[in-house]
Amino acid sequence: MRVLVAGASGFVGSRLCPALEAAGHEVLAMTRHPAKYRGAGKAVRGDVADVGSLRDALKGVEAAYYLVHSLDSADFERRDADAARAFARAGAGLRRIVYLGGLGDDDDALSAHLASRREVERLLGETGVPVTVLRAGIVIGHGGTSWELTRQLVEHLPAMVTPRWVDTRTQPIAVADIVRYLVGVLDHPEAAGRTFDVGGPEVLAYRDMLRRVAAIEGRPLLILPVPLLSPRLSSYWLSLVTDIDVTTGRTLVDSMTNEVVVRDDAIRRIVEFEPMGYDEAVLQALGERAKSRRSA
Repeated sequence: MRVLVAGASGFVGSRLCPALEAAGHEVLAMTRHPAKYRGAGKAVRGDVADVGSLRDALKGVEAAYYLVHSLDSADFERRDADAARAFARAGAGLRRIVYLGGLGDDDDALSAHLASRREVERLLGETGVPVTVLRAGIVIGHGGTSWELTRQLVEHLPAMVTPRWVDTRTQPIAVADIVRYLVGVLDHPEAAGRTFDVGGPEVLAYRDMLRRVAAIEGRPLLILPVPLLSPRLSSYWLSLVTDIDVTTGRTLVDSMTNEVVVRDDAIRRIVEFEPMGYDEAVLQALGERAKSRRSA
């Protein structure tokens, strides 16, 4: 297919574009600055804040991946809704849109971040284009915000006072496996218009994730949960000991109160492979980081 990737230079998009090319697709990498783009695919100009540029970028495209979201803005919900609405209008002639959203039970009190992801799902399908949604929790890979938060906490603090969210369960998945699912659903017409939960083989509390990273890196780690540490205080604490900014940290911390685990593994019967375990995903992420530092 002729496929456009919105968010081509991001954490997932930069890995998805070469994988789509390897699968035989013609890839258009949407970016606001085509002249600066150095990744796989043909760079095309597109800005989610400019409907005209989106229409130009989507000409002749059969399917589009939407990997756009803004955590680092206080009004991210409005910005993400406006962007999804514009993309849906510009892509009204598409055969398929594929969107990477977030896990979480709809009957739970979802955080603003996860609720916004659900709203984007709805808005992308407003014009009737079938939307394939993959919902994921923590994605493990070098450069991913949630992973970097985990890694930096372990590497910067041998002991940490943490909120109660360290006991919340999640189902982390390697970024390589996310990409395999994203590429795979394009080859299966039965995936059109459906929503899938995706995750790795293990359900872990955040506490377990931190301890296992510490064990892999051979670092000491003492975790002391404190029930009265508020999300606001947590976000300031995170910004002090990691390079995650306060706004992004607050958004992530709010979401960490929601359990994000796979409830339906139907995707495993459509895109068939064995996702890697947590330790293997961590080792791969650490290896990518080491490689990038050597080449810097």
